[in-house]
Parts: sequence; C-alpha cells; structure tokens
Amino acid sequence: MADAVVKRLTLRKIADIKDEKAARAAVRSVVLDNLAAEEQLDADARKLLMDHAKQIKDSAADYRHLLGKVKEKLARDRGFIL
Repeated sequence: MADAVVKRLTLRKIADIKDEKAARAAVRSVVLDNLAAEEQLDADARKLLMDHAKQIKDSAADYRHLLGKVKEKLARDRGFIL
C-alpha cells in the first residue's frame, strides 16, 4: 500500500520525493499508526458498551448500532476520522 501511495504522489506530482524508500517507510508508519488507533478506538467503544451491558439489554437497543454511534463519538472527541 505504501508503495502505491508513493507512486501515486510522484506520478500526480503532488509531492517531490527524493528518497522513495524513506517515503514508503513514512507512509507505512502513518498507516500502521492509524490502524492501531482505530483498533484502540474499537476496543474502547466495546468496553464502554460492556460497562453498560445490562442497561443496553434492558432497553432492547441494537448493539451494532450503539457500537457505531459510540465509535463515532469517541473518534470525534479524539479528532480521529473514521
């Protein structure tokens, strides 16, 4: 993926990349950091819902719908774009 991003940036002349290997490593790092942050966001959302599992069960709310809403809220609070 990092290779494709660097090639596309170069071909479209969006960035003047002098060291493609370093650029690929930087893109790879950003993508991995983003994936890790999204995984943490998902884990935090699930934990929040588990903390309120009884209330959710009693209200007959849809878990998947609530999970999506909680993830959106956490992402917004953290400045993270899903």
